[in-house]
Amino acid sequence: MAKAPTVKKNKTKVARTTGTSSHRQRLWLMYPPKLIKEPLIWKLSQKFKVSTNIRQASVTDEIGVVCLELDGTRDAVQAAVDWLEKTGVNVEPVEMSAIAG
Repeated sequence: MAKAPTVKKNKTKVARTTGTSSHRQRLWLMYPPKLIKEPLIWKLSQKFKVSTNIRQASVTDEIGVVCLELDGTRDAVQAAVDWLEKTGVNVEPVEMSAIAG
């Protein structure tokens, strides 16, 4: 049986700082329908040494969109992002404007 081709996905990278300093990252999370009822943000906070802050959210039966702020070391934030992507969540950095706070 032929092996299905693998699709290479671009990984969301966290801004470069030292691995042990505090780092805050705002992200857009897009959940597919199969993951909407999963407590992924809670699981993320239990699995990684990061603080979570939901800045905005919109959830329907078809899609979930969450603006999530992660706070922790750069390494912990990157590990959390990698886990979300591996789980099936689309993760994109929030573009900050000059008036965003």
